[in-house]
Amino acid sequence: MTATWRVERTANRRFPFRISIEQDGRRVIAVRARAAWPGPGENIFCLREGDFDPTEPLGLVEQVPVISLSRVGRKLAVVLDRPQRKRCEFLAIEKLRSDGTGAYEQVFFRTESGIRAHRSRTRVELRTAPASLTVVVDSAERYPWRFPGAKVIRRKLPVGDYGLMLDERLAAVVERKSFDNILGDVGALQALHHQLADLASMPVSALVIEAEYRDFFDPSRLKGRWPAAHLARVLGELSALHPRLPIVYAGNRKSANAWTHQFFLSLGSGHLAPSPQLVLETVARYQASPRAQSIDDQIRRAALHDIASPFTTAALSERCRGVDIKRIRRIVDQLRREGLVTRVGRGRGSTWERVDSG
Repeated sequence: MTATWRVERTANRRFPFRISIEQDGRRVIAVRARAAWPGPGENIFCLREGDFDPTEPLGLVEQVPVISLSRVGRKLAVVLDRPQRKRCEFLAIEKLRSDGTGAYEQVFFRTESGIRAHRSRTRVELRTAPASLTVVVDSAERYPWRFPGAKVIRRKLPVGDYGLMLDERLAAVVERKSFDNILGDVGALQALHHQLADLASMPVSALVIEAEYRDFFDPSRLKGRWPAAHLARVLGELSALHPRLPIVYAGNRKSANAWTHQFFLSLGSGHLAPSPQLVLETVARYQASPRAQSIDDQIRRAALHDIASPFTTAALSERCRGVDIKRIRRIVDQLRREGLVTRVGRGRGSTWERVDSG
């Protein structure tokens, strides 16, 4: 996807510049700003542009390709294709009015130096989730990790050893490996690659190893099972062939458990409905529209709650009238991968049955 940064001069004295980003012919963001670029340590207050007068005279000041456009925590981060003045971000926050009559929006345009100078530069983007998490532990785990304060469910996971449930869907999974597990997997390396490819296919996933990276080159720990040089190639290959899968060398069981718990807490925090102080930002990467997403949720609710179990895709289609049958089948297959439903029988006479999560 290609994106373009455009700065134009307006006739408005208070906000003399219009800054916009377009991606594949679609507007990502457009604001009216007091300056074309922030000065050192400066945050520029902007107004988000709504429907503007198409006859308004605008003079092009600059037009630059965008290298990177992404969401970073609560911000829209931009990297421009030029040697200087190339990194900036837009932060849009919503605040409650003092009289309690509603909320209003503030948009700030700032550069890398402004971010470093701001007093919140050490603040984490995600807060600890106040609500209890729901963690699924695979039924094959003999001595599972502990997640204090979380609701823990034991059942078979489609992939991984631990899963985080959000809105009754499997939102993230973690595969747990001990030092000995990895050494054993090296003997069936192709099978390990298949396992990690399946793990990486999930929306959010990670491989957490209960050992240090250096442990795999320690002769006293290897005890001749594998040459250290071979293990170095194996570990490098795992990262190279599965670049979307984070591999965490946590050091030991306790640290691996703690890392996974905090990982799930952070994901749960990012999922929570935003408070008035959190951002209302435009995300550059267009995925499903709000309407399309609500249809998917409608199918999920019908399959998991509204329709009697077992059910057929035809019955689900009747419940969700007007929805394409291919879409319904895709959502049902996603529920199967998440371990929430299972197929009973084969062919046209097959049905789907909800998996008891109790």
